[in-house]
Amino acid sequence: MAHLHAHDHNCHGHASPDFGRAFLTGILLNAAFIAVEIVWGLKANSLALLADAGHNASDVLALAIAWAASCLAKRQPSDRFTYGLRGSSIIASLSNAVMLLVVVGGIGWESILRLVARPEAAEGTTIMAVAGIGVLVNGITALLFMSGRKHDLNIRGAYLHMLGDAGISLGVVLSGAVILKTGWLWLDPLASLVISALIILGTWGLLKESLGLALQAVPAGIDPAAVKNYLKNISGVSEVHDLHVWAMSTTEVASSVHLVMAQGHPGDDFIRNIAHQLEHDFKINHTTIQIELGDTGGECPLAPDHVV
Repeated sequence: MAHLHAHDHNCHGHASPDFGRAFLTGILLNAAFIAVEIVWGLKANSLALLADAGHNASDVLALAIAWAASCLAKRQPSDRFTYGLRGSSIIASLSNAVMLLVVVGGIGWESILRLVARPEAAEGTTIMAVAGIGVLVNGITALLFMSGRKHDLNIRGAYLHMLGDAGISLGVVLSGAVILKTGWLWLDPLASLVISALIILGTWGLLKESLGLALQAVPAGIDPAAVKNYLKNISGVSEVHDLHVWAMSTTEVASSVHLVMAQGHPGDDFIRNIAHQLEHDFKINHTTIQIELGDTGGECPLAPDHVV
């Protein structure tokens, strides 16, 4: 049985643009805003502002982690890390999602305690002013990541967090206006509960997708049945097995497969054409193909679907 592993090394041009300046700008803007929220949140006795400050602190850390991961993902392969450190972007996405949920849990619990107990007075005017700054800061930061949100889970996470924060800050502005007009003190902890619920909704998808990538699930948007069907219909291919599709990073997808071709290996151009087509049609940009002749009378040990 003849075996050949072939790679198309020309299919690795999908690295994300450099968002280093966007990360730095977002971190500096949000760090400054956190200081403002803490100072005025304490002065105004506003749990909503302090809750939002805690969330923004986690976002600053999330931006820093995502930035570090995007830099590590560009490191060259080594003898030990043969894919380089591309997987660090997946780890960053997963850790940021988990961190956000932990922070939200603390915020939600404190909000429930204050809502059940007697709500304390808060200065609605201060809440509105500070949160209004938050709408501007988070909106600007979200715009910095808008162009990369469709191609990189890390960038999309940063974009969604900042966009969500802008909306949440807008909600705090509205709650402050109502408190100022009606004196309903219970609205402040209720607003923080709403903030927590919105963050959970926005984070759940990020957690689910990043956990899937960490477990080498087929990335969203790729149908493995369609990939297999394409390979089976290639002229000369009599069987397709041991097909795997997984993410090397949040921007790059790899695949490996065994093709049974009784007429023999058709040459390097055949391999390159398949790699090109998989990249064009399925966004798979690192393909490994093993050709089998099927002439030994025995089945490949990796042919059954349940065998890895």
